Amino acid sequence: MTSTTPFAALHHGDAPLLLPNAWDHASAAALAARGFPAVGTTSLGAAAAAGLPDGSSATRDETLRLALVLGSGPYLLSVDAEDGYSDDPEEVAAFARQLAAVGAVGVNLEDRLGDPARHAAKIAAVKAAVPGLFVNARTDTHWLGDGSEDPRRRLDAYREAGADGVFVPGLTDAREIAALVKDLDVPLNVLHSPAGPGLPRLAELGVRRVSLGSLLYRVALGAALDAVGAFAAGRPLAGTVPSYRDVEKLGRRGDAGHGGGR
Repeated sequence: MTSTTPFAALHHGDAPLLLPNAWDHASAAALAARGFPAVGTTSLGAAAAAGLPDGSSATRDETLRLALVLGSGPYLLSVDAEDGYSDDPEEVAAFARQLAAVGAVGVNLEDRLGDPARHAAKIAAVKAAVPGLFVNARTDTHWLGDGSEDPRRRLDAYREAGADGVFVPGLTDAREIAALVKDLDVPLNVLHSPAGPGLPRLAELGVRRVSLGSLLYRVALGAALDAVGAFAAGRPLAGTVPSYRDVEKLGRRGDAGHGGGR
């Protein structure tokens, strides 16, 4: 049974859910203040901030700490939990319980092109443990693979296991997206790509969720490097620069200025 929660409902609105991804309290609060009702986390941001590699199951504790910080925010929180940080479905389910306990309403679980039956077992365990948690099942056929593997077999297994939505990062071809949407009875999530269709076109194709992944984190790092380079060269700073007072306000939990959460 799929979720019927407020977060699940965002996947069935008039437009796709645009999910920006935060890496700390201030970034999440700033996004909420701009009116985004839901915020995701970025595993790359959590890993890089802690000096750990992404996608290696090394950031379980950091991910839980981030969820604890963000879980009480005025937005709906979905957590990127990599592969669940374990091959044991019951351990993944236990971690999902911890995420839900601190306020997460969604979780992203990736298969890393491993055994689809094992990934399906993880999904089923999570749904049994926390039925209301929105499970977004990611397959990496187009992210870690070369895109030659049809994702349908994996996605079918994940849907049958109880996934509330499916995620195919790296999928950018409009015809492939439309064909996949036609075959699905759960929302399709894609990752924004400069090489792929824009948000209006993705909406036309039937995509129900568009994630930004690590993009905002990488943009923020790039902006910092551009700023110090401009300063060193005697050039004026460009782009948006929040004031000290604005950022200080974001540091106060519960003061994000948006009431779109639970």
